[in-house]
Amino acid sequence: MFRTICLSVMAAAAVAACSGGSGRRASEQLRSEDDSVAYVLGMHVGRNLMAMDSTLNVAAVCEGIREVFASRERMTDEQARTFYLRFVNYTKPERIRAYEEQFLEDIRRQDRTYARTSSGLTYSVEVGDESVLPRSETDSVTIRYVLRHADGRVISSSYERQDTLRTTLGEMREGVREAIRLTGKGGKISVWVPSSLAYGAEGDSQAGIAPNETLFYEIELLDVTTGGRRRPISAGAVGKTI
Repeated sequence: MFRTICLSVMAAAAVAACSGGSGRRASEQLRSEDDSVAYVLGMHVGRNLMAMDSTLNVAAVCEGIREVFASRERMTDEQARTFYLRFVNYTKPERIRAYEEQFLEDIRRQDRTYARTSSGLTYSVEVGDESVLPRSETDSVTIRYVLRHADGRVISSSYERQDTLRTTLGEMREGVREAIRLTGKGGKISVWVPSSLAYGAEGDSQAGIAPNETLFYEIELLDVTTGGRRRPISAGAVGKTI
């Protein structure tokens, strides 16, 4: 319900911006069925754009629409394509990395129990038996874990499922592998994992993980078996689940 209300407000804002900021209510502008159809199309476009990027400047979007209708675009199709690809592939990722770097550094500074590795992994560890550490990607581990969004919402929890995860180190994502190697049998670690070491620029829509999302893990390393062959992860988990 809240999302529906927000989208309706966004659509209304788009109409106001595209009309040149007249300040009139949308219902006062829809004087014909044609205008109503145009408004519905605008709502559809607005919702698609919201799903793509909710931070878009609505006024700039509407300026582009007006100039297309007036046949006075400021860029050729080729220029627009080149600019957009450069922004998506270079400018935006750099902004995200800079924000994430500052976010993780602030965590370390504000809580001195946290340390950082050269990869950016930011962790606080209760070390277990350091003589029993998984080192090879074929070493098997048994863990319990909670995976959370940065705001604390739970994505996945073996505690909630009342089970454990048994897998080889190589079947885990890079950030989790690095974290477990810092732990030792019987140890626990709380770790912020940069997006590049987790689900990356693709994210995982099924799990509800956004592209370029920094994640928080709480991991308990219950057991380590060294020298085995790579084995699939336990039943109920698919691919590199964590």
